[in-house]
Amino acid sequence: MSLVDPASDTLEALAPPAAAPPGGTGATVPRIVPRRRTGQWAAAATVLVLLALAVVSVVRNDAFQWDVVADYFLTTAVLRGLGLTLWLTVLVMVLGFALGTLLATMRLSANPVLRGVSWGYVWLFRSMPILVQLLFWFNIGALYPTILGIRTVNLLGPVTIAIIGLTLHEAAYAAEVVRGGILSVDKGQLEAAQSLGLGAWRRLRRIVLPQAMRSIVPPAGNMLIGTLKGTSIVSVIAVQDLLYSVQLVYHRTYQVIPLLLVATFWYVVVTSVLGVGQFYVERHYARGTAGAR
Repeated sequence: MSLVDPASDTLEALAPPAAAPPGGTGATVPRIVPRRRTGQWAAAATVLVLLALAVVSVVRNDAFQWDVVADYFLTTAVLRGLGLTLWLTVLVMVLGFALGTLLATMRLSANPVLRGVSWGYVWLFRSMPILVQLLFWFNIGALYPTILGIRTVNLLGPVTIAIIGLTLHEAAYAAEVVRGGILSVDKGQLEAAQSLGLGAWRRLRRIVLPQAMRSIVPPAGNMLIGTLKGTSIVSVIAVQDLLYSVQLVYHRTYQVIPLLLVATFWYVVVTSVLGVGQFYVERHYARGTAGAR
């Protein structure tokens, strides 16, 4: 006879019973036997076998041309494209969060016009795919041939258009991230700051944002990694980022797969570094909170 406790993962077996303690009442104590998880171990073994087969297939498949991957991994063209990708990522995140913070404060304003403008911006730019936005700005010269007396094609080059398109896109999401962080701050903190006579800007800078960072940092870190990978889309407007740099090479050598693997490995390396950094930044801002590690 056995009893299964539905609230735990253990199986209480009554046979054989444990011996009664010396000098005790003679009552037997059921022995706890760990529940066997045969199905889970079988599934884990299957996954390991499939993973091993996949690794062996990739390593032994000469079509991957690993020697070509090694040859191009640190070439000047690839590193130059990687540098532009990193530069675009940092610049777009800084500008995007600056504009996003402004939009978030407008959304939380008591002024209905400011709230409406902020809501409309977020609604519009979150509704448009980033590729459509980039192509629109790339062809803005068809609507405005000149800007301030300067030909649009001379004023707005591919890199400038990429910065504008990515920044406007990221700002819409950053605004919601910042707004959520601000709303997470206890209202009592704001009331205390007001009682001290602090102005709106000083309250935001000294009271609200430092506490809101606990809620802002995790999604902001995910946005940073997403922006890094999202910059690859600027290759469609001939910006020589990491992806476009390897495309130029494989259009010349026809070694498509090895060059795409070069770009893939660089993206994996950089996103892994950013992920580690995100972990420590989150832990820093989580100090003093329950469950912080």
